[in-house]
Amino acid sequence: MIFALFVFVPVAAIVAFYVSQQHANALSSATGQRLHSRPQHHGMHSMLWVMLAGWGVLLVLTVLGETLIHRTLIGRVSDALPDDGPLQWNLVLSDARSIAQGTVASSTDMLREQIASSFSWMNATRLWGTALATIGAVAAVAWWTYQQITIELRARIYAENMIRRGLAVMATVAVLTTIGIVLSLIFETVRFFDAIDWQLHKFLFGTTWSPLSGVFEGEMDADKVGIVPLFAGTLMITLIAMLVAVPIGLFAAIYLSDFANQRVRAVVKPVMELLAGIPTVVYGFFAVITVAPLLRDAGKAIGVPIASESALAAGMVMGIMIIPFISSLSDDVINSVPQSLRDGSLSLGATKAETIRQVVLPAALPGIVSAIVLGVSKAIGETMIVVMAAGQGPNLTGNPLEAMTTVTVQIVALITGDIEAKTAAGPAFTLGFTLFVMTLLMNMLAQRLVARFREAYD
Repeated sequence: MIFALFVFVPVAAIVAFYVSQQHANALSSATGQRLHSRPQHHGMHSMLWVMLAGWGVLLVLTVLGETLIHRTLIGRVSDALPDDGPLQWNLVLSDARSIAQGTVASSTDMLREQIASSFSWMNATRLWGTALATIGAVAAVAWWTYQQITIELRARIYAENMIRRGLAVMATVAVLTTIGIVLSLIFETVRFFDAIDWQLHKFLFGTTWSPLSGVFEGEMDADKVGIVPLFAGTLMITLIAMLVAVPIGLFAAIYLSDFANQRVRAVVKPVMELLAGIPTVVYGFFAVITVAPLLRDAGKAIGVPIASESALAAGMVMGIMIIPFISSLSDDVINSVPQSLRDGSLSLGATKAETIRQVVLPAALPGIVSAIVLGVSKAIGETMIVVMAAGQGPNLTGNPLEAMTTVTVQIVALITGDIEAKTAAGPAFTLGFTLFVMTLLMNMLAQRLVARFREAYD
């Protein structure tokens, strides 16, 4: 029902738009006077108010209703089971919801049946109340805006102000979301370092990563929170990926922009960009089923031991995945270099290869660096390929033929493990904050590099 109401609101807003527009037209024709704002502005004014009222009421009642139901039923469960903790209370409530919704519950008893019955009644009341309130708000606001239409109404100004404020709210939400993410990372990181008595050197330079080994005893072992194996694996796999992606992607972009004819370009460029749409899990399967066995058999043939899960296999497949990003962005940047620069270089006697090397690539260097930075960020944040092809063990080694892991894989392993999420949040968020700082510094360095080599071309 909530989805139906969500769809109903814009439909009602569109109806309000046309009704108000027609009413403004009729009012102008009947009085013979010119409207202050055009009829479509009156329609826009009504539509915006209807959408704001409908979605606002729907959002508020949905959140408040869910919160009220949860608190009420948790209170009943806690009264019935005073000796149990919040974890057990939430489990009972979850089972009651499952029973009420007709899905499988982990357990069934009299208490769960009673809570399920109460939940069904309260949830139905919430849904119907939300529906009536939303429809009523939409109808009331639509009628109010309809009555507001006059010759003097500055509908255009009001509508533009509403749109401007809406855009400002969206921008504010984006900024606040970013700030909230950073603050959550910082708070959990501080909590984590409190647990290890702020032994920062053991975290940054330790070579053993097993942060949850002592949580059952109530403490965290500072000697087992070293991130060196994780970042070594991350940098190793990222380096392999970029050694594959950068040359192939850049050379492909140069070929498509300056050497290929239009027929070849029209076929090759879309086919290459199709690689960007393939899910990473498919690349992971490709790495596990094809690349890893191929590398293992090739190593066996020449007497070099290569593990079934290796950084080399993960890095190579990750590089293939990143090729479209670097190629497409580099191609666009190279094509944006003015043709007059090419013509001037060729007219001075330079060959086409010299023109590309000494004129085109320096002009496109800032964009190419940006494409490479995007590829590095993509490689650092990749998880699925590493899980499937490189393993999950924090192995500190400089040999790319052995199994390694990355920071993002360990974050996923911590959050999705058997340990309570609150306990695992500290190490996971600390890894995330460290990775955030590392990528931020990398982007700042790339921006300084781009600014240093940027040149202005007419």
